[in-house]
Amino acid sequence: MTMNRTSADSVAVRLFHGLADPARLEIVRLLGHGERRVVDLTAELGLAQSTVSGHLSALRAAGLVEPHPHGRSTFYALVRPELWALLAAAEDVLAAAGSPVRLRPDGVVAGAGGAHGAHADAVGSAHRARPDAAVPATRPGQVH
Repeated sequence: MTMNRTSADSVAVRLFHGLADPARLEIVRLLGHGERRVVDLTAELGLAQSTVSGHLSALRAAGLVEPHPHGRSTFYALVRPELWALLAAAEDVLAAAGSPVRLRPDGVVAGAGGAHGAHADAVGSAHRARPDAAVPATRPGQVH
């Protein structure tokens, strides 16, 4: 079944809306290094819990993050490793327009090998495991 133009456009709008805020871009960068709880993101960003939750909601609506409950905690992880290729392309467009910026987390590359392998290799050693180490940590794109 194919989407009509309006449906396809609304999906694209949700994706770009999800990335259209500096705090959400920073959340994406942080999650690029591993899962985080809302409380972790709140401390790292210096934002209110309700604000961080709202940003995570927008990223969920864009299909970029998913929550993973573990005991009394819920961890958020990126689920679309293709995001790195999109952000790399945006970096190229912005650089060509005279506004070079770095949108991806340090160490994350989206090269010829594809975003999946490049991201997995780049994040592997820097991945931050959850405190409940009995449960294996996930990397973006992995769901357990």
